[in-house]
Amino acid sequence: MNDSLMVGLAGLASDVQTLDQLLRFRMNLYELREERQMTPRVFTNLLSTMLYEKRFGPYFCEPVIAGLDEDGKPFLSTMDLIGAQAAAKDFVVAGTCDGNLYGMCETLYKPDMDEEELFETIAQALLASVDRDALSGWGGV
Repeated sequence: MNDSLMVGLAGLASDVQTLDQLLRFRMNLYELREERQMTPRVFTNLLSTMLYEKRFGPYFCEPVIAGLDEDGKPFLSTMDLIGAQAAAKDFVVAGTCDGNLYGMCETLYKPDMDEEELFETIAQALLASVDRDALSGWGGV
């Protein structure tokens, strides 16, 4: 979304595209109005509000927000279909196999991993979790 903010949207492709367009519109409007970039925390609150507005006919998307706050500290957050936020310091997961992913990540993750260990942990978590979930479509992106 910007240099210090990324969002991943897991869910129905048409809802992902619609939500992406709305988020880009709202971010551009914010930047024009406020004359500054949106922080990850503000973006999370905006997205949560947008999802909650549609709670009776929700977007079938589970977003994962990652970024750096004003102090350069990492920020991770996810939410459900109606915008209930779940922030974490170590990792977050989303998608149809999130229960399996949580189990694998809790087992394999440890703080201060180097790049290769982290890649191997992510790969093993995806392989073990996605293979056990028919809705994931035999893969993770």
